[in-house]
Amino acid sequence: MKNLYKFMLLPAMVLPLIFTSCDEDRDDNPTVDFSHVGENFVLNTPANAANNTFDLASASSLELTCQQPNYGTGVPYFVRYYVQASIAPAFLNDTTVAHKELNTAYPSAKMDVNATELNTAVVQLFQEANPDVPNVPVMPVYLRLRAVIAGSDANVETKSNTYSNIITLPSVKATYVAPDVTYPAQLYVSGPSIQNGSTWKAVAPVYGVEGNYFTMVYVPDGGKIIWGTESGDKRGFNRLRSVTVKNADTQVTDAGDDDHSLTFSKGGWYTLLFTSEISADKKSIFFDLTVFPAHAYTIGNATGDWTDANPALEMTAPATADGQWESQAFTAAGELRAYIKVPGFDWWRTEFTIYKGALFWRDRDLPEGWHYNADGKGIDPSYGVNCAVGQKLYVNFDTNTGEVK
Repeated sequence: MKNLYKFMLLPAMVLPLIFTSCDEDRDDNPTVDFSHVGENFVLNTPANAANNTFDLASASSLELTCQQPNYGTGVPYFVRYYVQASIAPAFLNDTTVAHKELNTAYPSAKMDVNATELNTAVVQLFQEANPDVPNVPVMPVYLRLRAVIAGSDANVETKSNTYSNIITLPSVKATYVAPDVTYPAQLYVSGPSIQNGSTWKAVAPVYGVEGNYFTMVYVPDGGKIIWGTESGDKRGFNRLRSVTVKNADTQVTDAGDDDHSLTFSKGGWYTLLFTSEISADKKSIFFDLTVFPAHAYTIGNATGDWTDANPALEMTAPATADGQWESQAFTAAGELRAYIKVPGFDWWRTEFTIYKGALFWRDRDLPEGWHYNADGKGIDPSYGVNCAVGQKLYVNFDTNTGEVK
């Protein structure tokens, strides 16, 4: 048989179509005919297209209707329709020119096309063709449909692939709409005294408290830092909604340089807490910075004490950026538990372990500690660090490296 498939229909709740091979054809089975897939099926131009401007950013949907493709007669085929859009007039005669197919598939010959999805596609097509033009003008948009028979047989979907004619919407307004913002995975800081000014240092998220980030830095008297939501994203004092210094003997001000660097009047080690808030329209994020004096502690079985911010377990700070913080000697064998103390948060939200020589900040539940790994529910046990009596923890908080010895 040529270009013919036959299939048995099952109830719609099970599967719309089950296709069988030609050697299973029976006279009582309806026949699907692929011989017409090269012929355009009819997509109708909306009745109000000629005298109206379609404002895609303001609309919820655009109604399109079509005739079902010719796959033979006598069967209510389950067809999926995909919308393709172009802004190039050449698309009318050459469908290989720039166009985009929308992600949504429509199961009916009468479809309410997602206007936001179409708006995004038109804006992207225009920006790709006109990278130096900031605004998308009102212009014609060219649409066609791609259709396939939906079923369990991929071969049938391929064979049934067919296209409609192309219609013109003479006047379409597409507008760039900024996507809703989300909290960054982490922040970054940089400055001459941070890792020798050679790179951007990651600012870790506070575990379990979205939109909060912390790190520890060393700055000299008059030292400067900048920050960003990604490496190289130079933001300064002017990009912060507020800057607050708590219990620290320094002033943090705008340096007045090109980057609006944050200047610290007095040098030393400081803990930085960035908090953020997404605006009501979800298009902006406001950031606040609180500066605290830096404190780090050990805790847990290896210390014999689980008291948060126990003065007896505070690590000793070095006098320079490249120096090591040193803990008290461990009094028992046990797993390392250590943290930067950020006021307002429990110690375990800002704790770290040492993995391959680098500090690894807590990012998950640890019901039984870093070694826990039952049935894949915990972290790789190699993240756990065993401490022996008399050993100490040494940490370089500038490079975020450490060891127990």
